[in-house]
Amino acid sequence: MAEMREPIESGCPDPWQYMHPVMRKNFGQWKYHDHPRPGVLLHVAYSGDQIWTVKAGTQRILDVFSLRKLCDIGDQFADGYVHFTLRSNIEYMVSEESKVQPLIDALEEAGFVVGGTQNSVAMISHTQGWLHCDIPGTDASGVVKSMMDELIDEFRNTNMPNRVHITTSCCQINCGGQGDIAINIQHTKPPKINHDLVANVCERPSVVARCPVAAIRPAMVNGKPSLEVDERKCICCGACFPPCPPMQINDAEHSKLAIWVGGNHSNARGKPTFQKLVAAGIPNNPPRWPEATAIVKRILKAYKEGAKDWERINEWIERIGWPRFFEEVELPFTKYHIDTWRGARASFNSSSYIRF
Repeated sequence: MAEMREPIESGCPDPWQYMHPVMRKNFGQWKYHDHPRPGVLLHVAYSGDQIWTVKAGTQRILDVFSLRKLCDIGDQFADGYVHFTLRSNIEYMVSEESKVQPLIDALEEAGFVVGGTQNSVAMISHTQGWLHCDIPGTDASGVVKSMMDELIDEFRNTNMPNRVHITTSCCQINCGGQGDIAINIQHTKPPKINHDLVANVCERPSVVARCPVAAIRPAMVNGKPSLEVDERKCICCGACFPPCPPMQINDAEHSKLAIWVGGNHSNARGKPTFQKLVAAGIPNNPPRWPEATAIVKRILKAYKEGAKDWERINEWIERIGWPRFFEEVELPFTKYHIDTWRGARASFNSSSYIRF
């Protein structure tokens, strides 16, 4: 085998050392791929070689015992080669069809669900949550666990009109990504400032510069250097909290969840699209988040019943129109769907709801 390249300080590690021999041999020479059953992909090379991929759902934050179990299954029932996807699923590669069913049986016996391919609800991508994020307003991994328990059959099967990507975020500014459906934290009150700590903890110029709407400015409070927030400008995004923890914005009562739909990176049939808010002020209610889960299930049910084959959620909504979408999913249209920030006049004309 050719020597591995020299390590560098950034970028991906050398993939060749982890790649199945059949994949290395036929790299870039694939004739076609097939989908024989949910959770299984078949790639056929021009040389006639075949590689079978079995995908199983796993949590993003794996404990060492589960990881060892997954590796043992790979050594015993597969060819010893695995790959973790962007959405934290594990994929096993085997070169013989006879190994596929025993591998599936072993995974399911160990409690892992095989699926997540083609027109399924993919594993929800999420951020770290309470485990090791420094600014979470909710536990994104907990939301994922709660929802995937309810959506497990949609992951296991391929009954959706098209593939559905769902994302979650435990804060309002850093993570979440573009997904067909996104469940994000929504702060509804400006931050509470502990003025006694600001001067010792925060680099005030950085905090002022961090605010996207220029709502923060330096101030002297009780003779100490501190900061103040213009609540008329504040959009409650929480961007000030990471560089300045004394500006606490997370709140058990006023930090809610919001659901957005229609995001799409792909430009296969249309342009990429941004998400749009469809539900706001949802209770941030651990450990099962039943209110948010119920809304996501309603959206998926309406999409499954009303969309045409291969329509993504954003394409389905554009076809039927936003008024009918709100009727189909039984969600109220409220004032929170309108961007009322005073600097947003330019964005009104690009809204789905308002034209003038």
